[in-house]
Amino acid sequence: FAFINSVAVMGVAPSGPLPGSDCIPGTDRPIPDAPRADARHYTLKTSMHGPWPGMETIMLGMGCFWCSENVFMKMKGVHSTQVGYAGGVTKNPTYEQVSSGRTNHNEVVRVVYDPQAVTLRDLLKAFWEKHNPTTLNQQGNDCGTQYRSGIYFYSDDQRIVAEETRDAYQAALRAAGKKGQISTEIVPAPTFYFAEDYHQQYDAKPGSRQYCGLSPLGIKFPA
Repeated sequence: FAFINSVAVMGVAPSGPLPGSDCIPGTDRPIPDAPRADARHYTLKTSMHGPWPGMETIMLGMGCFWCSENVFMKMKGVHSTQVGYAGGVTKNPTYEQVSSGRTNHNEVVRVVYDPQAVTLRDLLKAFWEKHNPTTLNQQGNDCGTQYRSGIYFYSDDQRIVAEETRDAYQAALRAAGKKGQISTEIVPAPTFYFAEDYHQQYDAKPGSRQYCGLSPLGIKFPA
């Protein structure tokens, strides 16, 4: 991550989205090192592909997906998590392609949760508190469109909660004297493309770098 991110900072990767015609087209075939159809979550031991009866799903972008997945896979009521790429143009992108800035994809975590055990508001409380939503296309030292803040909803009810919590957190930032404007995109969930298997639950696996690029503002979400 550090090497590729430093390349982005130096200007090799664009700082904003490209015209679709300038993006890598991709392929109709899933990347060969994506999780297999029978893959299980490294810590939760649940299915990575589903189906997940009785569960709901939300997709979130908040910087490096190693870090964001590590936040949510430890929360009570979370059934499964997967990291991947979404919101761009390139079909079935690889990590190297996304890191080039030429796909328009975001690094995301897809969170599958039991709504009887944890609410979307609880999940979004962690989302707002654990990263800086005011830095456009950047989280800490990680720069590029793949590190943008985003909430990708699967229902209108989720959209309403996302927008309400955004407005509440913006008010909390103002009350704390923070001048930044939240730049989080809140849009319908686009196609989710699995990231490579070695990225899944990265922080929980032996030999991980324990990297955390999240840059929270230290402001609590209002009760």
